[in-house]
Amino acid sequence: MDNRLLTDPYVTMFWRPALLTEAADGLRGLGYDVRATDAGSWREPSGMHDALARLLDFPGYYGRNLDALNDCLSDVAAGSYGSDPEARGLALLLWHYDAFTHRHPKAAFALLDIFAVQARGAALAGRPMVCLVQSDDPELSFPPVGARPVGWNDAEWLHSRRLPS
Repeated sequence: MDNRLLTDPYVTMFWRPALLTEAADGLRGLGYDVRATDAGSWREPSGMHDALARLLDFPGYYGRNLDALNDCLSDVAAGSYGSDPEARGLALLLWHYDAFTHRHPKAAFALLDIFAVQARGAALAGRPMVCLVQSDDPELSFPPVGARPVGWNDAEWLHSRRLPS
């Protein structure tokens, strides 16, 4: 399960909640620390920063801006905090990401881009990090993050698989 998610970029999109839940359960079974948040509730970028700070145990001095996010995710990638040190890796689940993306596309893209860059470093250090992004909008797309494209999971790669029956 995790090898398929790691062969593509470190950010993978899901439309059907059941597929994301299945992927998360599979990663839990492999020993990953799975942490989830409802990105649809983020009304402003400050909500994104607050939620991630709580979810990933950022230090109190976290600056709640993109540079600080990059710094803290670098520390998460190094295993300083943000996930169980005994876990095989970290899986960050972002539910309803399309809602935040439609409100704040630049911040939504920046989070995925920063995560992808830091996840690459984490993988090289033997601490895999993946970001699983659920979208209620089957047309949601992003430019490449971390210099890699953001793709749909294997089961929903074909556009026709992301359309209601």
